[in-house]
Amino acid sequence: MSSCRFYEAEFPEPDEVVMVKIASINDLGAYVLLEEYNNIQGMISVADLSRRRIRSVQKLVRVGRNEAVVTLRVDKEKGYIDLSKRQASAEEISRCQDKFDRSKAVHSIVTQVAKRMNVETEDLYRRFGWPLYKRYGHAYDAFKLAITDYDEVMGEYNLEPELKKELMTLINRRLAPQNSKIRADFEMTCYSFQGVEAIRKALRAAEAVSTKETDLQVRLIAPPEYVITTTSVNKDRDIKLMEEALAAADRVIREEGGMLKVTMRPKAVTEHEERELLAAMEHAERSVTQVAGDDDDSDGDLE
Repeated sequence: MSSCRFYEAEFPEPDEVVMVKIASINDLGAYVLLEEYNNIQGMISVADLSRRRIRSVQKLVRVGRNEAVVTLRVDKEKGYIDLSKRQASAEEISRCQDKFDRSKAVHSIVTQVAKRMNVETEDLYRRFGWPLYKRYGHAYDAFKLAITDYDEVMGEYNLEPELKKELMTLINRRLAPQNSKIRADFEMTCYSFQGVEAIRKALRAAEAVSTKETDLQVRLIAPPEYVITTTSVNKDRDIKLMEEALAAADRVIREEGGMLKVTMRPKAVTEHEERELLAAMEHAERSVTQVAGDDDDSDGDLE
């Protein structure tokens, strides 16, 4: 299969921020490859590497490393591209990295489909890849929509059944939402007369922040330690929701004269961390000798 650029344009436009890979370094600056544009070569002069005085080019850039840079000049006839690292702002670098990551995911899918179907990568880009960039702003967004509504996104391109099967198999494998375990740990105490009931009230307030999409569960680890957990397909949204739940519990317990201390902010946790949590809860349960309430089968629930 032939290699291919990510986008329909063969060259970046002046002022466009692109991701480059440092290919070599000398006293004049750094020679780079623009992966998004079929690895055409560009150059960052020493003067455009940094706003500060440069003593060593090697301390600013390293061979093999990716850098977000601003396109200064493009000579399409000779293939010369001048770039600047010093002019790229932090916000532009962040946006460029996000675009590059999504474009690379799309490119990986398209090239793999081309290989399996024994066709040229550029042929697939021309058939549906580049048109999807125009229609949706980015083919990555179109591919994700195709998971739930193939006909709306891809119907007009009349893909052959085998091509459709290969494409959607890869899209689902690479881009389908993956469930994440979101968790936050906290300690809560209240030594007032109604302390136990106040804690229950605060825990219920945390769970009440749950939505139709996200069910927050609060469990006891071992007094005064508690944990909020959920299974999420939208990590950023649900981490924010869990922060709101902690804030709700904090407001209630403070009104009752107690205190809440977050020991682990909401985050996506690994399977290893989940196993550690379950082990800690099982250990705490074994350590507790129930004198009264042996018929309580709440198993860590609020009641």
